[in-house]
Amino acid sequence: MLQGKRILLIVAGGIAAFKALELIRRLRERGAAVRCILTEAGTRFVTPLSLQALSEDRVYTDMFSLTDESEMGHIQLSRDADLLVVVPATANILARMAGGLADDLAATVLLATDKPVLAAPAMNVRMWTHAATVANVETLKKRGVTFIGPNDGAMACNEHGPGRMSEPAEIAAAIESMLAANRPLAGKRALVTSGPTREAIDPVRYISNHSSGKQGHAIAAALARLGAEVTLVSGPVAVADPPEVRVVRVDSADQMLAACLAAGRVDVAVCAAAVADWKVTRTAGAKIKKKAGALPPALELAANPDILATLSKPGAKRPALVVGFAAETEDLVANAIAKRGRKGCDWIVANDVSPAIGTFGGERNTVHLVSAAGVENWPTLTKDEVAGRLAARMALHLAGPRSAEAAE
Repeated sequence: MLQGKRILLIVAGGIAAFKALELIRRLRERGAAVRCILTEAGTRFVTPLSLQALSEDRVYTDMFSLTDESEMGHIQLSRDADLLVVVPATANILARMAGGLADDLAATVLLATDKPVLAAPAMNVRMWTHAATVANVETLKKRGVTFIGPNDGAMACNEHGPGRMSEPAEIAAAIESMLAANRPLAGKRALVTSGPTREAIDPVRYISNHSSGKQGHAIAAALARLGAEVTLVSGPVAVADPPEVRVVRVDSADQMLAACLAAGRVDVAVCAAAVADWKVTRTAGAKIKKKAGALPPALELAANPDILATLSKPGAKRPALVVGFAAETEDLVANAIAKRGRKGCDWIVANDVSPAIGTFGGERNTVHLVSAAGVENWPTLTKDEVAGRLAARMALHLAGPRSAEAAE
């Protein structure tokens, strides 16, 4: 998808700079040309030789190199690229970008560019949540800078929380989204649900499941890359928001259904969330206390709303394509076929979530696409690859019968 695109990668001084090497490899695999600027602080973490070997292009570090200024120039360097990517976007470089400083080559190029900029923040959680950084990020967003991440997770400083840089695969996907020339879903609206729901027992406890939201979020990102206007309704997850996607966060199934209906008319709805089947009929207002010798409290359960079936109901507001998911531990395809009939949706994506498979929380998925035409057995792919393949099939379907027949 990036064939012929030119990326100017600005590598700043942070421990996450090592991920820039993997990012270069992924971008080159996608056909992009990558040129690097390495800050002085960045040289403490990666070497110009490493960046040069992977990018197969010269690495720029010196603001005052007469050769560079006569042959390239810092303005031309910035404008020769289709996209500038800052990895890692440290608190320092974000502050200099927000302040409009031009005190080294990287900052000067960022100030001189007329091209889009993508920043992947990475820093200690307290630095990320500091009022100064929050203000700088808001300023840059207003100026048109796009951000991906940061993610929640363990960091090199032995702390845990938001501040961990997005993974190279996530950044590469965001770059594809920003530069995608072929956007067959432009003008289309999509709704995606993702993650688990939490059904409260009391203010402390809840009923839920092991869904990570990785597959649903990947589908939302893939649809956005193809040009769709995407609303992602997500239960509680630790996955970063996909770029160029409107995210609505919910907890319960009731909240998820309300958010889906509030999204208005859409062309395609993908129900990838693992919605809890039941909820507690009477949620306790205070924590239920354990009493010595007493039996555990009995929980009375009621069925949750059926979001997939609701969105699949015939009518003027029904999406042109409704896709459900069937997470099963046995009789996978048979259960998926039956579910498609019960729900009234167009497609069902069936996947095995047995503990031994590692689908929940894992990076790979093996799915079967069930439709009126039959069952397609897909090979084991990464969740990003599943999402891309599924989004492409949706685009063909929405384009009309001739396009779908041509793809067969």
